[in-house]
Amino acid sequence: MNLSQARERTVRTGGVELCVAELGDAGRPTVVLVHGYPDSKEVWSDVAVRLAEHWHVVLYDVRGHGRSTAPKPLRGGFTLEKLTDDFLAVIDTVSPDRPVHVVGHDWGSVQSWEFVTVGRTEGRIASFTSMSGPSLDHFGHWIKRRMARPTPRKVGQLLGQGAKSWYVYMLHTPVLPELAWRGPLGKRWP
Repeated sequence: MNLSQARERTVRTGGVELCVAELGDAGRPTVVLVHGYPDSKEVWSDVAVRLAEHWHVVLYDVRGHGRSTAPKPLRGGFTLEKLTDDFLAVIDTVSPDRPVHVVGHDWGSVQSWEFVTVGRTEGRIASFTSMSGPSLDHFGHWIKRRMARPTPRKVGQLLGQGAKSWYVYMLHTPVLPELAWRGPLGKRWP
């Protein structure tokens, strides 16, 4: 089995169309794989195929990535609230009566932290596995602790992490995400 054998469907939500793929028996527990930035669901191909032997596996292209459409206008179209709306639309479609297990990687993990901590997903998520992506709230506390009593080492940690996480800041800065996608990033990734 490979990802090309996945059952695909389109889920419409909040003015976008999300490309959703499913592998495995839909009667089994569902695991939803959420990709990072600037990837698409294909980043999960090998993992999804292996998991499908025992799980109902769901992957989707996050809005504006892969074969999902981008919101119009772009400005304000990628908030954590809207990404949570998308996630709920996907799980309402693929597992309306049972909670799902969520695995997030990178920016997909950051989004998934939001999914598991907001009240409107209560009872919908059975478990959460985070890979390489913090909760923005946890990250904010980490920054505050380092700035409370700055030392050269703590400032160095902040600068180092800032350089590695440039895109998280960019995605939360007004106008920058739209400019980036209209410019060089939009030409580089579909």
